[in-house]
Order: sequence, then structure tokens, then C-alpha cells
Amino acid sequence: MEPKIIKTEIDYRSYLSEVERLALADPSPESPAGARLELLSLLVEEYEKTRFKFETPSPIEAIQFRMHEQGLRQTDLVPYFGSRSRVSEVLAGKRPLTVQMIREISIGLGISADVLVSDPNPATEEPNKDIVDADVDWNRFPFKEMDRHGYFNEVPQRNTRALRELARDFVTSILPAGGGSPILARQGLRGDAVNPKSRYGLLAWKARVLDVARKRKVNQRLPTYQPEAIDNAFLTQVVHLSWHQNGIRLACEVIEGKGIPVVIEPHLAGTQLDGAAFLDQDGVPVIGLTLRFDRIDHFWFTLLHELAHVMKHLSNPGDAFLDRLEDSDATEMLEIEANRIARDALVSRAAWRRSEVLSSPSRERIVRFAKEQMVHPAIIAGRVRRESGNFRVFGDLLGANEVRTQFPEVSFE
Repeated sequence: MEPKIIKTEIDYRSYLSEVERLALADPSPESPAGARLELLSLLVEEYEKTRFKFETPSPIEAIQFRMHEQGLRQTDLVPYFGSRSRVSEVLAGKRPLTVQMIREISIGLGISADVLVSDPNPATEEPNKDIVDADVDWNRFPFKEMDRHGYFNEVPQRNTRALRELARDFVTSILPAGGGSPILARQGLRGDAVNPKSRYGLLAWKARVLDVARKRKVNQRLPTYQPEAIDNAFLTQVVHLSWHQNGIRLACEVIEGKGIPVVIEPHLAGTQLDGAAFLDQDGVPVIGLTLRFDRIDHFWFTLLHELAHVMKHLSNPGDAFLDRLEDSDATEMLEIEANRIARDALVSRAAWRRSEVLSSPSRERIVRFAKEQMVHPAIIAGRVRRESGNFRVFGDLLGANEVRTQFPEVSFE
């Protein structure tokens, strides 16, 4: 059947069935089946946009849907509501959402504030002495750690009040509130690193990376970003740089040669962040890497994962994916897709399946296969460990303590 614009319910059902069948087969994106899956998915999505009209859910329905989607329990919502009793009362319809609850839920669960404020009987906001301005609780930003990492240009005093003010000035200068929208509610943070306890640290880190990236675009006069330049062929080109002794540094330079700043910035305590991909307000992507794990295998998978987000998932200015990749099984579809793209770029699926490394790994076979694929042996060893679940083998091949040394200008203390 030749794909065409869907105009009937019969065609829609037929295409939808084929999409589901192809998705289960998980074809390579470069294969004819992979290309067909992508095309049919777009046709189905376009039909659904024009054919189906969905009513805006109530605030409670939206919260319950997100709980089901993320596998959350009522106890997981306590940081947003303030207590377990409030969670139960709100979900039972016995207590309306307060303005503060709406802010916390919008930030933490990624639910549009427009949906949450549709409650016909909103409650008056409860006082909170920790709120230092109308939008966010600046006391929850890690301003002392931001100071240690050099976020602030000048620090006349290092008392709590002064550092808090510096943090507020710094973050709002990079992530400004506009149009009457709260600063944090407007930040579309997604990814496995995002949770209620980490979001303030992540926002501070995001502001730092964007600040460095914007200065680099000006000072180094990076080329104009062209979205079509980031494709599977480019990902393969980047991966083959791992074969070089200084390939890690070269990869960052090649990516910046496409107009995409790559910023190495240590993570802040409690964030467990490995990497991120943002779309800045000017429509230019930015990649941030923390090098939380100083290993060659981890660097390359993280870099390719973020490049996959750039290639496939960044669409609106402000979009951000913040990822914790070590020992983390992704559950969101976009993260699963980014993992798949990264794996296939590092080693093609066909080559991996026919490799002796898959069925009977050994040090010699890993080194030989890496040479055949023109990639660093750490990439192969890391994948063997991950897929076998045995993290006690081939540790000497991972390139431990060999990444940060390529960025002597960055302090990881």
C-alpha cells in the first residue's frame, strides 16, 4: 500500500495497525521498514490532529493521568501539596488547589498551568514564609554551591542573603519571566534527572550552561546552525572520532562546527545529571555534559543520546531534556528513542547482532570488534556490561579517568 494522506476512518485504522506492527518489530531507522514507520506515524498523527477533538481535562483528571503515566503514588505528590492529607483531599475533590500547589504541580509534573487553574473554585494561596518573591522559592536554589562553581562574576559578600540575591539575578537574567508567566512554570524540563528534589538545582545548572553557551556563540563566532546537518550520517561521523586519541575533544569541536555549543559543566549536588539538550530562545540547540562519570564509554553514550534529542525531539524554544543515564532504564518514549538512536549510531544493529562479542565476549574479541567498527573499545565493553547485566567484567577497557583530563579548563572540585 502506497502511503498517502489519510481521509477516511478505514484508512486510519489500517495505517494505525501497520504502525503498531512495525513499532513492535523495532526496525533500524535507516531501513525501508524504519522509514515507512516514520512516514506512517506522521500521517496518523496528522489525521488525529484534524479528526479528533479532545476536551481539556479537569485539574484532578490531569494529575491522575500524570500519576498513571509516571507510575506515581499519592505519597510521591506530597512535595507538591505539602502533606499526605492534602493530597488525599484534593484528589477526592474535597479541597481545591491553591496557587502555590498549582505552581509546584506545573513545575514538578509538567502539567500546563492553564489546565490546573481551570478549577472553578480556586482557593486563596496559603502563606509560605520561605517564598521570597511572587514566582519561586529562591531559598531552594543551591546558591552556595553555585558560588563555589563560579556562577557569579562578583561576590561582594558571602552571606546567605547576598548569595540568594545573586542566584536570583543570575537565573532571571538567563531564564527571564515574561508575559506574566512564572519563571519556573515556563521551563519545559523533561528527562530521567527531573524530580521534585532536583528541579531547582537543574534550573540553576541549565542557566549556567545557557550562559556559557551564549557567550561562546558570540566570542567564538560559531557557524549558523542548520537543523538538516544533524542526521544519522553526522552521528556516525562523530562516533568514529572516538577512535582517535583526542577524539572526545575533537567530537565537541566538530559539533560546535555545526553551530551547536557543547558545554562541559559539573553537575550540582543532588541532581544526578549526566547530560542535557536544550533549545535556546534563538532556536539554536545547546548540549550540556557534566562528566559525572569519568569514563570513555559513558561519555560517548551520553553525547550521542543528547545528539539524538537534538536531531529528533527539540522543537520549541525552551525545550529541555535533562538525563540521568547511568543504571537508569528509560520509561518515556522520547528517552527510549534517544537511547536506541545512540546505540545504533555507536554500533550498527546489524554489526552487533552478527558479532562474536554478543554471544561470547572476551577482551580480545572486544578489541578486535572495536577496531573493525572504528570505535573506541570502551564503547563495546560498556555495551557488553550493560546488556549482560554483569558490571564486574572488562572494567579495564572503559577508559576510567580519561575524559576530564581532556578539559583542563574545567574545574570538577
